[in-house]
Amino acid sequence: MARAIETTTGGEAAARAGAQAGEGPGTRLAAALASRFVILVPYLWLLFFFLVPFGIVFKISLSHTAIAMPPYTPVLGLGEGLAGLFAGLRELSFENYLWLVDDALYLNAYVSSVVIAAVSTLLTLVVGYPLAYAMARAPGSLRPVLLMLVILPFWTSFLIRVYAWIGILKPEGLLNQFLMWVGVIDTPLLIMNTHTAIFIGIVYSYLPFMVLPLYATLEKMDFSLIEAAQDLGCPPMSAFWKITFPLSLPGVVAGCLLVFIPAVGEFVIPDLLGGSQTLMIGKTLWNEFFANRDWPVASAVAIILLLILVLPIMFFQRAQARAQEQER
Repeated sequence: MARAIETTTGGEAAARAGAQAGEGPGTRLAAALASRFVILVPYLWLLFFFLVPFGIVFKISLSHTAIAMPPYTPVLGLGEGLAGLFAGLRELSFENYLWLVDDALYLNAYVSSVVIAAVSTLLTLVVGYPLAYAMARAPGSLRPVLLMLVILPFWTSFLIRVYAWIGILKPEGLLNQFLMWVGVIDTPLLIMNTHTAIFIGIVYSYLPFMVLPLYATLEKMDFSLIEAAQDLGCPPMSAFWKITFPLSLPGVVAGCLLVFIPAVGEFVIPDLLGGSQTLMIGKTLWNEFFANRDWPVASAVAIILLLILVLPIMFFQRAQARAQEQER
């Protein structure tokens, strides 16, 4: 028996040694290059689709408006060589950014956009959390159907869905006709061209972005913890706030970011449902680009908007990383 065990062990060692011998330098080099390439792909994506466009927009924001095509005077060009580049660096001007500070229109647009996006994100969370929780507690055979129903609006054009809300919310629309038919109201409600219409449009359009990360988090939760808490005398509402909600915080944060970030720069919904009097940075940016044809100022508006959105995310990620290190 001992000899058989020794023979088996010796055979495994010989096979392992043969496998290692078969892995030549070329094989190890190919494996190392493949692993490096996999890591390099996300950085290349960020370089070409974030940093390069950011650099182009930032360069335009430092230029001056001109009656030409494109409507600005290029700066930091390489046509005159390094000497021309250094001369351009000395002549750079941030007057477009100073213009944003001097004009109260842009500050009010930023503040209004952040407030509307924050309220819309909160409303989306209030509506989306029960939906995600119900999907996570539904029978396994029913979950794919519920998930498909959440994703189903994406099969229709975003613009068509917003136009559909115009037919629902306008004074002679379906909502007012139904409420008057039921007898709830006597005169049509004025919902169109108000902040309420914007909130409805944003919540409807971005609800799947809130539900999906919440569902992904709640589905993995061990609901036996809730049963154990209730067996120990914990009320259902208290068990929710002490167990369910803390465990679902990663999904809450992910969903809120996915809704808040695009809602700040939203243009279509405020323009169609909010009317001409709605002040949001997306509409201001569109007006500067296409109505005023002031590309340098519009680029400066876009750069400030990007910083407003990116910097809080960076601080949050650092705080989360520090919290994880402290837990270890």
